[in-house]
Amino acid sequence: MEKEIHKVKSIKGELRVPSDKSISHRSIILTSLAKGESTVKNFLKAGDTLTTLNVYRKLGVTIIEEKEIMRITGVNLYGYREPEDVLDMGNSGTTTRLTLGLLAGQSFFATLTGDDSLRKRPMGRVANPLREMGALIDGRKNGELLPLSVRGSKLKGTNFYNKKSSAQVKSALLIAGLLAEDITTVVEPVMSRDHTEKMLEAMDADIKIEKDNEYRVSITSGKELKGIDIEVPADPSSAAFFAAAAVLLPDSELLLKDVLINPTRDGFFRKLKEMGGKIEYTNIREKAKEPVADIYVRYSPDLRGIKIEKKDIPSMVDEIPLLILVATQADGETVITGAEELRVKESDRIKAVVNNLKNLGIEIEELPDGVILKGKQKIKGGTVDSYKDHRIAMGFSILGLISEEDIKIKNAESVFISYPEFYDHLEKVVVT
Repeated sequence: MEKEIHKVKSIKGELRVPSDKSISHRSIILTSLAKGESTVKNFLKAGDTLTTLNVYRKLGVTIIEEKEIMRITGVNLYGYREPEDVLDMGNSGTTTRLTLGLLAGQSFFATLTGDDSLRKRPMGRVANPLREMGALIDGRKNGELLPLSVRGSKLKGTNFYNKKSSAQVKSALLIAGLLAEDITTVVEPVMSRDHTEKMLEAMDADIKIEKDNEYRVSITSGKELKGIDIEVPADPSSAAFFAAAAVLLPDSELLLKDVLINPTRDGFFRKLKEMGGKIEYTNIREKAKEPVADIYVRYSPDLRGIKIEKKDIPSMVDEIPLLILVATQADGETVITGAEELRVKESDRIKAVVNNLKNLGIEIEELPDGVILKGKQKIKGGTVDSYKDHRIAMGFSILGLISEEDIKIKNAESVFISYPEFYDHLEKVVVT
């Protein structure tokens, strides 16, 4: 599907964007390990999270949907069923990597595959530390790429230094640690998103967290997990697109309701504020151990370029492409380094942003781990290739709202992966 985006006057109103993708995934995966029932309110129904739902049903977990509530009956660590067929992970790296940790400690065989994009994405970062715990994982390119096969085995605890601060790697090892002998410890130079730890704490797992120069989380097996009630807040990664639009469009004001503001996830909003964005957290509260706020955003005509370094990346890794697009309208230079992780997302997001911006007449320098961009620059319009990546499609749709001529987005249907109603919601708040 090709989508044509026109210039608009402003953004007005209020919006509750879809629920958080990361917490929705974990609300199924982690509660399935418990003994007893858990409930999930406001579960995100999008491509990736529906993949998680389908995969865990195939593993024998009873998940019943009643109106807006999911009821998950946990199988108590080892009660999963061997799947009769290959498990299709679609486009979801989170489902794949976390499930590898879970399957590694079961007593049966399973095979995982995914779509074209997922089959190119690196799985060795999870498979290798799991092998150190005793996991039997094999697949393409020496077990680095999907399809992967897992023959469940007895695991032993490990001490792993998570150099890239990957939340998916950390979560996979903590899940495997629940099924392993002894203690499993993950150490990170910069703390990655911590939804897994928060949820496991709520479920009474034997988990210990230390924050000094580095972030250290340890889990000890043998303790039964209890079912919990989860209310999923709005996804900050989805909210970011509308915040960017409000900042860029004259006379805009927008209230984004019920947004997760966990410090490991709200880096985009903090950096946008540093650029001169008029952003305010209001009605701050807590839901299921997670901080939540309504975010009030207004037009910000005096944006300035900033530097983003490696330490900033984990809290805004998914929003960096969007921040680059905003930086085209900021005075001065924006320099982003330490973001090589973007090369192995749903697309090579650095290359995707650079190529598309150049096609739109923007001058930008590509670095191995980021970009250098001087603003302000005019957006002339043209055709953008989304590379079938939902965040690239949505980001350039926002840029289309300020473009002199229309921007056409190829494969715009990729937004379904995380935000099926994206274009409907955009129509709801734009003033033409």
